[in-house]
Amino acid sequence: MRIAVGGIHTECSTYSPVLMTVEDFRVLRGEDLLNSDYFGFLSAEGIDHLPLLHARAVPGGPVSRPAYDALKSEFLERLKAALPLDGLYLAMHGAIKVDGMDDAEGDWISAARAIVGASCPLAVSYDLHGNVSQRIIDQIDIFAAYRTAPHIDTRETMMRSWSMLVEALRSGTRPGVAWARVPLLLPGERTSTEDEPAAGLYRGLADINRRPGILDANLMVGYVWADEPRATACAVVTGADKEAATKAVEEIAASYWFNREEFRFGSISGSLAQMLGIAESAKTAPVILADSGDNPTGGGVGDRADVLIALIERGWRDALIAGIADRPAVDACFAAGTGGILKFRVGGSLDTSSPSAEIEAKVVRLDDPGPATERQAVVEAAGIEIVLSARRRPYHNIEDFTRLGLDPRGVRLLIVKSGYLSPELAPIANPSLMALTDGVVNQEIEKLASLRRERPIFPFDRDFEFRPSARLSARWI
Repeated sequence: MRIAVGGIHTECSTYSPVLMTVEDFRVLRGEDLLNSDYFGFLSAEGIDHLPLLHARAVPGGPVSRPAYDALKSEFLERLKAALPLDGLYLAMHGAIKVDGMDDAEGDWISAARAIVGASCPLAVSYDLHGNVSQRIIDQIDIFAAYRTAPHIDTRETMMRSWSMLVEALRSGTRPGVAWARVPLLLPGERTSTEDEPAAGLYRGLADINRRPGILDANLMVGYVWADEPRATACAVVTGADKEAATKAVEEIAASYWFNREEFRFGSISGSLAQMLGIAESAKTAPVILADSGDNPTGGGVGDRADVLIALIERGWRDALIAGIADRPAVDACFAAGTGGILKFRVGGSLDTSSPSAEIEAKVVRLDDPGPATERQAVVEAAGIEIVLSARRRPYHNIEDFTRLGLDPRGVRLLIVKSGYLSPELAPIANPSLMALTDGVVNQEIEKLASLRRERPIFPFDRDFEFRPSARLSARWI
C-alpha cells in the first residue's frame, strides 16, 4: 500500500506586519523527509511511504502569497507524480494566515483532495492551537491534535493520525470526522495543559477515546492572534460511529464552554514593571522572566527591546536577555570582532514600530555556523548580557545557551521571549514570571482589534448563550 506524506506547519499572527518568505521555512523534500527525526516513525510492514514536501517555520506574521504559492505548487506537483495512492497523511499546524487569503489549510487540503480523488483516505495531524473550518473537515477522514501545551506530544500525535490511516487501509474500514465549534478563544498561556482546568479537560479525552465507536477525541483551543472568521475553539472527533462521535464532540465542547471563566495564567504575571519589581526583591535564582508579547514561538516578531530598555533604566546587573532578532546588529558585531566595542542600535530591525535601544556594548562571543542568517552574537552592555540573532528564533532549550558558552542557571535574571516556559527552562525557574508586554502576540487579548472574527465570541463578548451542535464531515455524511 502506498501512503504519501507532506504538509505545511506554522502559525501566523495577523497583527504582525512582517511577512514570512520561503527562506523562513525549513523544507524537507523526498528522502530527506523520510530520513528526518521529525518523520522517523514512518515504518510499517506492507506500507510504501512516498515523501512529498513538508515546510515548517517558526511562527510569525502572515506568509507572503508568493511564498505560499511556491510551496503549495511544488507539493502538488510531487503529489501528482506519486499517484496512484492508497492514502495521504498531512502533518499540519492549523493557524497559517496567507496574505490576502483566509483558511490556508482549507486551501491546501482541498487542493490535495482534488488530486488524490474521493476514494483516497486523508489523515491530518494538528497543533491544538490550530483553527478548524468546515471546509477542512469536509475533506478529511482522520484528525488528531496535540493534547499538551507546552507541546511534548508532537511525535505521538503524528503517530496517532498516521496509525489510524494505516489501520483503516489494512482493515478496509473508513473512519469519519465530527466537530463542534465553541465561541471561545483564549491564548495558550491561559490554557496550558499543565494547569487546571485544561489539565482535567485533556485528561478526560483519554476516557472518551475508550468509548465504542470513538477513535480519537480532540479539544482545539484555537489561535487567538488570528483575526479571521475561522478563529475559534472547537471539539473534533475521529470515529467509526456517527452517533457516538456526535455525542462526544458536543460533550467536549460543552465542558470547555462550562469552564470558560476558570482559565488563568499558570505563572505569576503582570506588567513588566511589576514583574521586574518582583525579580529585584527575589532571594532565589535564576528568576526567569517571559517577555510574552514578543514571543516568536507564538507569532511574535522577536525584535523588541522593551525589556532591555527597562533594565538599563533600573541600573540592573547580572541579567541575560535571550534574545533579540536583529541582523544589522549581528553584522556589526561580526565586523567589530570578539572584544570589540561599538555603539549601535538594538531592536526594531524587522518591525519599525518595535522599540529599540541605543547602547554601547562589548562583543563577548560570536557564533558562526555557516549561513549568515544563522549567526549569533553575545554582547555585554551596562552589566547585561544580550544574545542577538540574525533571524527570528526562540531560546527555549538549554543547548541554545550552552552553544554560546552561557549557563542559564548561573544568572540572577534570565529573560526569554516566551509565553509559558519550555519544558527545559520551566524546571530551573526560581521563580517563573510572565510579563504582559506589548507586541503582536499581546496576552491582554481583550485589547486586540477584533474586526473579522465571528461574533459573539468569549471573552470579547460575554452576554450570550451557547449550546454545542455537532456537524459531520461531508465525506462521512
